[in-house]
Amino acid sequence: MARTKPPYAPEFRAEAVRLARTSGQSLRMSAEHLGVSVEALRDWVKRAAIDAGEREGLATEEREELRRLRRENHVLRMERDILRKATVFFARESESW
Repeated sequence: MARTKPPYAPEFRAEAVRLARTSGQSLRMSAEHLGVSVEALRDWVKRAAIDAGEREGLATEEREELRRLRRENHVLRMERDILRKATVFFARESESW
């Protein structure tokens, strides 16, 4: 599904979280004031609490590292499978000599 709006800048998100925490307004009111969905603001506040260690969960840096390691693991497995197939192929070729 294509996004209808571009993602918000990290500075905007950080300021929105700060305002949501300190304004004394409900998340819905803060979201309306900022022009974002209440779900987005709720996610940003939750992510900020996790990153600050105030809430359980993987911090943003840890999530990015996990994503990178999973991608790297996938590539390494594909390379291993290719090498395994190449080894079998060349072993059969050398037997026919």
